[in-house]
Amino acid sequence: MKLSPKALKSLNRKKGIKQFLLYENASVSKTLRNVNFEDRLKQLQVELIHLQQWVVENNQKVVVIFEGRDAAGKGGAIRRITEHLNPREFRVVALPKPTEEEKGQWYFQRYINQLPQEGKMVFFDRSWYNRAVVEPVNGFCTQGEYDVFMNQVNEFERMIIESGIQLIKFYFSISKAEQAKRFREIKASPLKKWKFSKVDQKAQSLWDEYSKYKTLMFEKTNTQIAPWIIIKANRKTQARVESINHVLKTIPYKKKDLDLSFH
Repeated sequence: MKLSPKALKSLNRKKGIKQFLLYENASVSKTLRNVNFEDRLKQLQVELIHLQQWVVENNQKVVVIFEGRDAAGKGGAIRRITEHLNPREFRVVALPKPTEEEKGQWYFQRYINQLPQEGKMVFFDRSWYNRAVVEPVNGFCTQGEYDVFMNQVNEFERMIIESGIQLIKFYFSISKAEQAKRFREIKASPLKKWKFSKVDQKAQSLWDEYSKYKTLMFEKTNTQIAPWIIIKANRKTQARVESINHVLKTIPYKKKDLDLSFH
């Protein structure tokens, strides 16, 4: 394999050597790809800092939703996006199952309580769209509750957008085989196996049910003012870069001289 001077320089850097040491059977091409990803990610994270400063200085309100199947990489993408942001100016929201008191409230109420104030950004690791897919598939809501949600969600989003919130909706899409592979890796890891929940245990057997409700969700809620952005997430690195790119392209902050594409 003939390498360009630029590629050789990348491999001889600290990052390149680290990649070889971290991974068994690391190939030159894979190492180069990982090093290029880390370099690209650093550029994008710098740009995210500029975006956050614009949000704060202009009293903007930003909400970014991350949806997708279990193990699709939503949490990892959020961590990469927020890694170097000022923690006082953003929140990551991953709500647990509702309390008895919350069950008696309007469904959207506990999510409204998490919406950002001026100058803040909120990232939802799963959102109100639990009721569109996860809850009906697993029997956590009634058909009536599901129908009410689907009738109200577009109007709810229209209202929060008209109130000044900039809303971005991501759906991380992975294949059934990739999900199974990631589940095996999670269960084999002492540091990650706690993530494997009872809902995860049934995800593969309920794959087609998830697909059915996912399709219904897209058909109903992919609106002009709040469209779904589908991120192909079988490759985690690509998914993370694409989601950051989209945030940077969508929020109308003062752009810097950065090519928002992945090479």
